[in-house]
Amino acid sequence: MLAATVCQELRRIVGDAWFRDDTETLVSYSYDATPLYQSMPDGVIFPASTEEVAAVMRVCARHRIPVVTRGAGSNLCAGVVPLHGGLIMVMTRMNRLLEIDQDNLTATFQTGLNTKRFHTAVEETGLFYPPDPSSMIICTMGGNIALGAGGLRGLKYGTTKDYVIGLEAVLASGEVLRTGGKLVKDVAGYDLTRLLVGSGGTLAILTEATVKLVPKPAYRRAMIAVFADLPAAARTVSQIIANRITPCTLEFMDQATIEVVEAFAKIGLPVDAQAILAIEQDGDEAQVEKDLQLIEAICRREGAIQVKVAATPEEGAKVMEARRSALAALSRLRPTTILEDATVPRSKIADMVLEVQRIAAKHNLRICTFGHAGDGNLHPTAMTDARDAEEIHRVDLAFEEIFDAAIRLGGTITGEHGVGHVKAPYLEWKVGASGISLMKRLKHAFDPDGLLNPGKLFAETRKRIVLKSESGAGTESGGVEGLEQADAGEKGPPGGSFEDGRGPNAKGGA
Repeated sequence: MLAATVCQELRRIVGDAWFRDDTETLVSYSYDATPLYQSMPDGVIFPASTEEVAAVMRVCARHRIPVVTRGAGSNLCAGVVPLHGGLIMVMTRMNRLLEIDQDNLTATFQTGLNTKRFHTAVEETGLFYPPDPSSMIICTMGGNIALGAGGLRGLKYGTTKDYVIGLEAVLASGEVLRTGGKLVKDVAGYDLTRLLVGSGGTLAILTEATVKLVPKPAYRRAMIAVFADLPAAARTVSQIIANRITPCTLEFMDQATIEVVEAFAKIGLPVDAQAILAIEQDGDEAQVEKDLQLIEAICRREGAIQVKVAATPEEGAKVMEARRSALAALSRLRPTTILEDATVPRSKIADMVLEVQRIAAKHNLRICTFGHAGDGNLHPTAMTDARDAEEIHRVDLAFEEIFDAAIRLGGTITGEHGVGHVKAPYLEWKVGASGISLMKRLKHAFDPDGLLNPGKLFAETRKRIVLKSESGAGTESGGVEGLEQADAGEKGPPGGSFEDGRGPNAKGGA
């Protein structure tokens, strides 16, 4: 609980209406879109300017109050759950699009700006901002930057980190830092802009950003390729790239996902297919048509049993919207849906999907897989029930094996969702002990008192929700009443251990 004098200081900065510590507000901001993680903050504040953010941080630094920055709360790594209490700083009042500079092909905005609103405003000028996370209707630009978000167009255009060229940020001390700018070239010292992108609110509070824009593609067309087996679909992805074609979008859905998406979207997807590639190309019309003809030939040569090119832009849009709806469709099956984003080299996609299927069968789970085939970013998604503690334990074990499989195949534990709290126990598997040590030293340089988003990025005991049943026994749940915290365990790196000496399969109580 925050001291009354601290609450008064905070209210003087933002106004009485923009600091809340009532129970309803605290509960509302105690969780994000990640299932099974929740922790109560001590207060919630809504600043309206960089100056207010800096003033709030000076108060928090003086009183050693943890601060978790939050946009729309749509992340999937428990990235804005306030594990150590303290203050939730909600950035959604800072939502202005400050400038679209058509001379320099840049845009500058406050970080609470809604992503879809930003895309729409940019495209109205004939320009284009490519990164397109599936949650773009909900999420904020600042959240995208904090987690290094990707999207369906990542293969051709890259991800958020490839477009951010300048930032304004507030440090834990309350100092204001400005990096980069409207520059094509800038090698003045360390690249602090790129360091802050993807840092998950652990190094600084992002208040303003400048991103580069590109000309809006003149033409776009989509197609679907249907396969009777997974290896054929994976070979097709590799062959498309090997033929020097870079589609705007190259998406994958396995049979289990196809079945559910078709029941949800009803656009005529073949539910008995083992895999589907949803492909979109954009650019000059003649080149797009040439690319699609070559892609169709590759698909048929590699064993596609059906290839269909969208007859109209509207039909193509339906295909891509069906893919974007995959998570929503899957979430209808069971009370709890847990989506991850293990990433492998695209030549290993079939191997990874088969590994997911093997692991799911081993643990008697239903796990569907879809994702960005062109860049190897797959989303194995478990349909489960948070009230079944034994099943949740099997889900934990399964995802541990999935992350291990991704590493063995030359991949990583996260391609676009970020590390947050959920992936922190596995980070050392990817970056090694020396990488963790260096990251911790960077964290200390920016935030010596550990005030910014504590409990994220670096491994500590994971905290899950526990709901007391009527019998008094604890069962894991997505509810928000009667909450206690349970340890979900801490993972050690393969072949090694953390300081407590526990091995890679160590688990706490489920």
